[in-house]
Amino acid sequence: MMAQPRGLARLCSQVLGAALAAALVLSLPRAAQAEEWPTRPIQLINPYPAGSVTDLLARALAPGLSSRLGQPVVVVNRDGAGGSVGIAAVARSAPDGYTLTFSATTPLIVSPMLRADTGYTAASLDGICQTYDHAFALVVAESSPIRSLADMVTEARRRGGLQYGHLGVGSIQHLAGAALAEAAGIELEPVAYRGDGAVVIDVQASRIDIGITVAAFVVNQPVRVISILAEQRSPGFPEVPIAREVGYDVSVASYGGVLAPAGLPAAVRARLEGACEGAAVDETYVAMARRTLQPERYYLGATAFAARMAGDLQAKESLLRRMGLAR
Repeated sequence: MMAQPRGLARLCSQVLGAALAAALVLSLPRAAQAEEWPTRPIQLINPYPAGSVTDLLARALAPGLSSRLGQPVVVVNRDGAGGSVGIAAVARSAPDGYTLTFSATTPLIVSPMLRADTGYTAASLDGICQTYDHAFALVVAESSPIRSLADMVTEARRRGGLQYGHLGVGSIQHLAGAALAEAAGIELEPVAYRGDGAVVIDVQASRIDIGITVAAFVVNQPVRVISILAEQRSPGFPEVPIAREVGYDVSVASYGGVLAPAGLPAAVRARLEGACEGAAVDETYVAMARRTLQPERYYLGATAFAARMAGDLQAKESLLRRMGLAR
């Protein structure tokens, strides 16, 4: 038999060695591989438009995460369908800690109740940490004759209904409007927009009667805030009563933070939660939290965050069934 050339033998040996090394890495427990995490940049997907309040908070948190994890944390906007587009992208990603989302929980919890084609369920992502808790404001044009929530109810009854702007079917703004209409016994016709900015523009121009937006978004905006749909008055609008103060038991919140594909290795999850807890109290993030009117206690760790989402899922399902929207 003819002997193999030395070069070919050496090449075969190198290929075999590389294959054995790869097999060894793949055979290691996930926990052992996770000890090296992260070894490359991390993508933090924001499923809302650039310039939104959630976008500002994501970009304020990212540097603190990066400094603690030793890798760049890059915020990427993938908005659309009320947040479902970005959530679906993260849900399809490997649970390796390199693709995360900074999002409200609403698209994760609500969208699968409305449609079968989201590509994910509420169990597709795990909460790592809650870092914000938005209150919502009911706004009208400065030229509007509506000066209070009571005026709005009276006007809706006189005209047989009003139009309100929200961020898509199943968005927290959409559900807030439905809950308010139910509580007041009035008709409110929902009109969908892609972001709070577009809602405010059309409110200002009187193309719609009212808008429901994140309260922080309308600070110093040329609109009139007539009610805060929250448990307590907003520090940004201390003179504006909450809906309950005038007889309507409507309080909604859009809370969220960092979420990851379900099934992260325990070591990765623990390190990520620790980084998040530290980043949430960094000066940069605290300043943005104040600017966006966050409550004093906006942070929850993974266990408390998961418990809140579980309770919220039941409440949202009940509301959607009353609205006739649950599939």
